[in-house]
Amino acid sequence: MKPKMKIKFGIDFLMTVLLLCLMAYQITGQELHEWIGTGMLVLFIVHNIINIKWYGILAKGKYTLMRLVQTILNFSVFISMICLGFSGIVMSRHVFAALPINGPMATARSMHMAASYWGFVLMSMHMGMHWSWFLGMLRRVSKDRKISGIFIWGLRLAALLIAGYGLFCFIQKDIVSYMFLKNQFVFFDFEQNALSVFIEYMAMMGFWMFLSYYISKGIKKNYKLQIIRKETRHEEN
Repeated sequence: MKPKMKIKFGIDFLMTVLLLCLMAYQITGQELHEWIGTGMLVLFIVHNIINIKWYGILAKGKYTLMRLVQTILNFSVFISMICLGFSGIVMSRHVFAALPINGPMATARSMHMAASYWGFVLMSMHMGMHWSWFLGMLRRVSKDRKISGIFIWGLRLAALLIAGYGLFCFIQKDIVSYMFLKNQFVFFDFEQNALSVFIEYMAMMGFWMFLSYYISKGIKKNYKLQIIRKETRHEEN
């Protein structure tokens, strides 16, 4: 793996870990939550700087359905992070408390809550859309090792079970009500142990990654079928 790819992978991994920590507010508490959020914002800025070339080619080339979906998803993640950064700074009691920044606290709190859960879902889907790249890297690393079909199907079954549990947790915690501000206050179970909190959020992340990965696979497969059909029609004519 090239040094730049190692840096990208390291940043993405750290962002994933910090995202899980940010969702576990009842474990971290207010001050640590702010420091983790600040670190997440810094890494997000670095991530965008490293991938700055992507913005330069937005107006170039043909937009397939897959490219359109990825572009919308990327900009949605960007918007959610901007909202989180702004609202987090306005509400800060520790990291940015000394700065002369004032804003509507009620609006900032609602924005932060909605953007937190939207950001969690969108970032998880973003990772799922790029999961094929990660799998490709694993295949290159293990190209000299024979992997049995049973092992592969075992991994697929494990992914399905994790996704199923993640969907259950997502529904049980009523995350949708927070995303659409139907519920103005988030319920945190402060008696829940840290391990179970992280397992639940990892499972929910797994569900959205699983869903977006197979959506992207379906879009790519359909695109290939369309190309084959066009080539077949061209040959017949």
